[in-house]
Amino acid sequence: MRSERRGGTSRQAPIAPPLGGGRFVFILLAIGLASAILIGRITLLQVIDRPFLQSQGDARTLRHETIPAHRGMITDRNGEPLAISTPVVTLWANPQELPDDAIQRVMLAQALGMTLDDFESRVARFSEREFMYLRRQMTPAAAQQILNLRTPGVYPQREYKRYYPAGEVAAQLLGVTNVDDIGQEGLELSYQPYLAGHPGQRRVIKDRRGRLVRELGVINEAQPGGGLTLAIDQRIQYMAYRELRAAVAENEADGGVLVMMDARTGEVLAMANLPSYNPNNRAGLDPRGLRNQALVDVFEPGSVMKPLAMAAILESGVVDRDAIVDTSPGWMRLDQFTIRDFRNYGKLDLAGILEKSSNIGMSRLALQLSDTALWEKYNQLGLGQAPGTGFPGESTGSLPAPVRWSRSERAALSYGYGLSVSAVQLASAYTALANDGVRLQPSLLRLSEPPQGIPAISPTVANDLLNILETSVAAYTGGRRARVEGYRVGGKTGTVRKTGQQGYTTDAYRSVFAGIAPISDPRIVTVVMIDHPKAGEFYGGAVAAPVFSSVTGNALRLLDVPPDHDAE
Repeated sequence: MRSERRGGTSRQAPIAPPLGGGRFVFILLAIGLASAILIGRITLLQVIDRPFLQSQGDARTLRHETIPAHRGMITDRNGEPLAISTPVVTLWANPQELPDDAIQRVMLAQALGMTLDDFESRVARFSEREFMYLRRQMTPAAAQQILNLRTPGVYPQREYKRYYPAGEVAAQLLGVTNVDDIGQEGLELSYQPYLAGHPGQRRVIKDRRGRLVRELGVINEAQPGGGLTLAIDQRIQYMAYRELRAAVAENEADGGVLVMMDARTGEVLAMANLPSYNPNNRAGLDPRGLRNQALVDVFEPGSVMKPLAMAAILESGVVDRDAIVDTSPGWMRLDQFTIRDFRNYGKLDLAGILEKSSNIGMSRLALQLSDTALWEKYNQLGLGQAPGTGFPGESTGSLPAPVRWSRSERAALSYGYGLSVSAVQLASAYTALANDGVRLQPSLLRLSEPPQGIPAISPTVANDLLNILETSVAAYTGGRRARVEGYRVGGKTGTVRKTGQQGYTTDAYRSVFAGIAPISDPRIVTVVMIDHPKAGEFYGGAVAAPVFSSVTGNALRLLDVPPDHDAE
């Protein structure tokens, strides 16, 4: 404290008033207001806006992931796998998260089996997006090697890949799936909804880089696809394919088909096609190999139709079982067309007509029938109709209506020209001969019980023809190479001219054989067709019959069919 003296009088300096009053109240109010605002904001965030904010947070971290459904297995009749789904890993990336570091990019490109330029070009193409595939359907071990690089922006995705243990042996029947495991061909396509199943969903938490933090639980379990049990026997299928491939190679043919059906149930025990392809490695495949010729393609059957036409002749009553037909002089003219036999066979009984495969004999018998008799019989045998297997693209063949048949057309139909059939249709028609006249529809799936069948031929006629078919493969006939040691078998050969732009060719044939075994108690019906053999031989008895013999003999032994004691 200072004092000043002026004129002998002293005066004390003024003291500042203490902080208080209005200013103090203002500060307290400011602090209170700030506290109220802060408390209000906390209340707003934690109570009022909490559901909204939590949902927004979850939207950035909570994900619903698809759980892929395991595609159903396809097996043969004995439970052996024909098509299975194996777990694989697909790698994908977010181009916007990939590192700029050149070394990391080089390492990733090398691990993916790509050049750096190709990798950079691909990334640039997807630079505006948040998703791009790196590699599809890798083995888990191979994918893990790439994931071990810990490259930012690279993520795995679990999937399934279809694998076919039988490879090319049953490729056309089974078909294939695409990279997304969706059926594209064959039975994979036919039964796509049943085999595919239904994907599930799970809830997970991921960080901002898309890495899994925690699994919160499954919303819907994945429903695996249903399993499919086929009628084919994988052992017989392998043999059929092996023998067919050998015959096609030996005869320098364009391809071939083999169908074997159970004579008691109609189940297809084997269905082989050539050319074929490996469904597990489709690089460089021949597009022709994709076709299931046994069901999709048709051909004029030729002389293998003669036993079926003979059924119509015998049932008509125009001739009896002991009738004799004069085929001299080995040719005849009808409607300006010439029909010929291989040579002049003279007088033949009905068995002889089939043994010698006489076109003249069949024509003279067919001309005695009514206009509709052949058509009605062929229709009862399933020709000109869809086989009903459910296979995509199965053919109905062609059976012209008898409205305007000329005499030459009626004759041609009796020896297998003027109509078209698939190998499966032909095999189904022959089941009527093997099954007391009852035709069985072909089934690609294993049946739980024998079907009713469709009456097509009288039992007496069917049994008569069955015995005639046995004589048609006797040691002195053109079908002798179809014989099977230890078993009584029967069948009919066929050699068919192929058609070209100018009509029937003179140097291109189809070799056909249709047979039944054993004759004593029929178990199997087999049809073999070799397309355009070019190595010299082209007759059905020389090219197709040996395939029937080999495959049928092995199949009978595999099926534990006892040998015939009276077989030659």
